[in-house]
Amino acid sequence: MEFNYLTTILFLPVVGAIIIAFISSEHEGVIKRIAAIFTAIPLVLAIYLFVIFDRSLGAAGLIQFEENYLWIAPLNAHYHLGVDGLSMPLVLLTTLLGFLAVLISWKVHVRPREYFAWLLLLETSILGVFASLDLLLFFIMWEIEVIPMYFLISIWGSGRRDYSAIKYVLYTLFGSAFMLAGILSLYFTTGSLSMLEISNQGLGMVQAIMPAGAIFFLLFIGFAVKLPMFPLHTWLPDAHTDAPTAVSVMLAGVLIKMGGYGMIRLCVSMFPESALQYAQPLIILALIGILYGAAVTLMQTDIKRMIAYSSVSHMGYVLLGIFALGQVSLTGAALQMFSHGIVTGLLFAMAGLVIHNIKERDLRKLGGLARQVPVITVVFSVAGLASLGLPTTSGFAAEFLIFLGSFNSTAVPNTQVYTLIAVVGVVLTAGYILWMLQQAFYGAVKEEYNGVKDADGLEKFYMIVLIAAIMLVGIYPAILTDVFKLGISPIVALIGG
Repeated sequence: MEFNYLTTILFLPVVGAIIIAFISSEHEGVIKRIAAIFTAIPLVLAIYLFVIFDRSLGAAGLIQFEENYLWIAPLNAHYHLGVDGLSMPLVLLTTLLGFLAVLISWKVHVRPREYFAWLLLLETSILGVFASLDLLLFFIMWEIEVIPMYFLISIWGSGRRDYSAIKYVLYTLFGSAFMLAGILSLYFTTGSLSMLEISNQGLGMVQAIMPAGAIFFLLFIGFAVKLPMFPLHTWLPDAHTDAPTAVSVMLAGVLIKMGGYGMIRLCVSMFPESALQYAQPLIILALIGILYGAAVTLMQTDIKRMIAYSSVSHMGYVLLGIFALGQVSLTGAALQMFSHGIVTGLLFAMAGLVIHNIKERDLRKLGGLARQVPVITVVFSVAGLASLGLPTTSGFAAEFLIFLGSFNSTAVPNTQVYTLIAVVGVVLTAGYILWMLQQAFYGAVKEEYNGVKDADGLEKFYMIVLIAAIMLVGIYPAILTDVFKLGISPIVALIGG
């Protein structure tokens, strides 16, 4: 019997959470070390699976490391896990950021037992979304993450934390209601909850329940809220701004990627004809998100809120790449999800350090910090330059593939025009990133910030890890694109590309 790698990766964090729940908060050091161990082991296993992942052409579309057991017989529901070229890198990303989120939380001293237990449960729920191949299991994991997110923001957040937590829950449940209706429609039509079976058997029969386009949008709305797509994005700036630093890292790094993943895995894969039919209006919404998100970012003065709005713009690129419906554009969209995870994760980690060490988040009150916190300045600058797409960083590789794939796409008309409009977003991104760096770190030195602490050893460690990931993907993007294309190719074949 083969070792169940995915089950181990999936449930080790929640096992750690259960152990932590029985430890007194007085033993803060023990709690943190347990959290680190129970997130480090899944990361090591995910790296191992990524290394041994079959990248041969014959593996295209094949599910690897599969586990399939009958779960609820009357519903024909299965405990079905597996990864392909699309989900394997996202599982790796989740375990990486899950481990680093624990390290970023090392200075959390308020109710550490509950904090780390919720943080580990959050990691398990996100991993479950990327690894599930049964729609019921997928939906349950999708819903579980709402619980830890609510408590992490409302208890350990700042500002209007209760408002932001409730707003996040309401938006998520709104989207989930539509998604559940879509999943039930699929089940009542096909009699199956298997993502693989539904994708393989075709969807002509779906019209027996309702038009395929209707089910497409029921699912799509749930994913659009999570991505988030304009105009369903307004929960994101509040949640990011008021969440604790590590939760912002997880939220920006992997949680919103659930939306893009769901669009590719369910909407495009199961409804290729509907995806083609509605691609053009969805691309227009992507362009609005890109430009609107970037324009609003330029107006922000709160350092975390600025990074939050930038995510709205960058997720617009993901939406553009997905619904350009080309091999290269879809690969670029998948790479952008990974790249945005590590880049914006680092940006939020750095913003959290600035707020923690300098006790200030208003960019208008900062300035000249390059001489006082040089390490934070350098790392913040690297993350910012990666966000605007500087060559040799992961941001450049992802955006280049999206623009190239969208411009050359033959599946959707007028993509050349749409791509040229989207490029304007890069210019705006350069504007707000460079303004943020100049406002916070350069200019006249402010004496009141003399003596503030720079990054310590632990903080330098997770900085180095994320910078190394950003540069590795930027210099050698094939390390991910060779895997992503194995999951994307069968989907493009369904579209006719």
